[in-house]
Amino acid sequence: MNRLTNRLVAASAGLAACGLILTGCGAGQISQTADQESAVNGATANVANIALRNIHIQAVQSGDALKPGQTVELVFVAANISPDVNDKLVSVSSDVGTVAVTGATAIPAGTSLIVGSADGQAEATPMGSTEATKAEVTLSQPITNGLTYKFTFDFDKAGETTVSVPISAGGAERQDGDPVGGHHE
Repeated sequence: MNRLTNRLVAASAGLAACGLILTGCGAGQISQTADQESAVNGATANVANIALRNIHIQAVQSGDALKPGQTVELVFVAANISPDVNDKLVSVSSDVGTVAVTGATAIPAGTSLIVGSADGQAEATPMGSTEATKAEVTLSQPITNGLTYKFTFDFDKAGETTVSVPISAGGAERQDGDPVGGHHE
């Protein structure tokens, strides 16, 4: 009986040592997914307790550029990650045009403010509000796909942050009769 106990103890100790060795094999390694970003069209930023996500200008460009005087939609989500501090979007500004924000701008603790409707989705109406929140940019400069444009977001409690924002065609309808999905003018 004593020999059997000794063998079981030795076998258990051996298995435990193998487990520790195998556990340490990944130590010091950087995982492939550690620095990956989500697959959304827009930019992201954080300022204090506000997380800005999927920030983009939604417009379909049909010529060389979107011309001054045109109005385009700025789309984004502002999530208040604080458990107890309410905040409010005070303003959005840009060198490329005047930004008019309409609708509710309060962001209670633990909630999100959805501004605009990304990719043709139905617009979200904040709780306690009768209209969806929108941000329309009346362009004072031409803008074009492939570039980013600076927008400054100002929040009552969180403060300011400036973000480089891309243009996304969003839910532009596809052309019929093109089986390959080529480029259309």
